[in-house]
Amino acid sequence: SSGINAEYSGIEHQVVPGVVQSVKLITRDASRNVAEYAFQYAQDHGRKNIVALHKANIMKMSDGMFLEQCREVAARYPEINYREMYLDSACLKIVSDPSKFDVMLMPNLYGDIFSDLTAGLIGGLGLAPSGNMGKDGIAIYEAVHGTADDLVEANKGNPTALLMSGLMMLRHMGLKSQADKIEAAVLETLTERKVITGDIGGTATNPEYA
Repeated sequence: SSGINAEYSGIEHQVVPGVVQSVKLITRDASRNVAEYAFQYAQDHGRKNIVALHKANIMKMSDGMFLEQCREVAARYPEINYREMYLDSACLKIVSDPSKFDVMLMPNLYGDIFSDLTAGLIGGLGLAPSGNMGKDGIAIYEAVHGTADDLVEANKGNPTALLMSGLMMLRHMGLKSQADKIEAAVLETLTERKVITGDIGGTATNPEYA
């Protein structure tokens, strides 16, 4: 999802007592940047489908501008199937049939909501990695759920999300073979289900799993 501030801009004010207004901030440049990254990522990784999620039927100017930039970038990638879908409709459809989706493109708040939804489909936030991609190859990788200090202190945290985030970082650095080896070990551990943490049905502690 885009790092566009959108609803996370934090710009709010009280119109009159009891009535508060929040500003959704979206820029053309940020919209184009995230669209270009998504299409370049799809091309580099052999992905053939991109869907942009929006609520332009209601937020015609903000989400409308976001879609305009997505469409302009999509026109340069005719080999990639680009489509658009309302956010709420996509939430229903991905739960019904996740196989219909591949690369997802959306503003920040939508991505925050949608990523938690999809994490639930695979077993929870303990399995979900994330990356924050900037310009010039600068990137930060982290587990979606954050630090989860309470679970870590009790040795109950699921390290999968952090491990998978590390794999994303290794591939970003061009260390594909190393990432592939670690990924194979993680997937084998999850498939065997002998040493897994409590959030995904096991009894293992964090050190035992790792």
